[in-house]
Amino acid sequence: MAYSFELNGLSVKTADIICTKDGGGPDIAGVFWRLIGMLIPGDVSHVVMYLGPGGRCVEAGPKGVISFETPSLWDSSRTYANRGFLDQLYGVAYPLSGRNLSVEQEEAVRQRVARYCLAQVGKPYNFNFLNSSTEDSFYCSQLAYRAYLKNSIDLNTGKGAPAIPGTSAIVFPRELWESCAHVRPPGVENP
Repeated sequence: MAYSFELNGLSVKTADIICTKDGGGPDIAGVFWRLIGMLIPGDVSHVVMYLGPGGRCVEAGPKGVISFETPSLWDSSRTYANRGFLDQLYGVAYPLSGRNLSVEQEEAVRQRVARYCLAQVGKPYNFNFLNSSTEDSFYCSQLAYRAYLKNSIDLNTGKGAPAIPGTSAIVFPRELWESCAHVRPPGVENP
């Protein structure tokens, strides 16, 4: 079943992508993640998969692939203990928007993406950004990318770093944002 949730006034459904920026926290790990965020091109530096019910999400971050609950107002200080990560909501990307899927087809894709993401919980973080094809570990945008690729939907725009021979291309969070219909929170202008 696909779930719906309202996050900072934005509608999200199972398998939609929550996009954030400015990762980090007050400790040494936070400094590391802020530096990683500075190396990532674009305004979006992290993505989270919304699954539902309620505020249940899955992400690949400092603690590997985890499931966590977000309140209806994004407040990473409230989820820091579980996530080990502070970030700000940038917007929501809708990968299934405009794909001319029937209601039944869209529901099926949403359920398969959610099952895939949940099946990855407990796997480690993928620090080898040059290997987006592995399913042994994940970085944030790789998790969303692989979940949709399993459903024949390629969210890689090719605008990120080109693949180095013998590797797979890095999938940047901004590519997921740019490849999907998306919206910013109310009162925030779309760039």
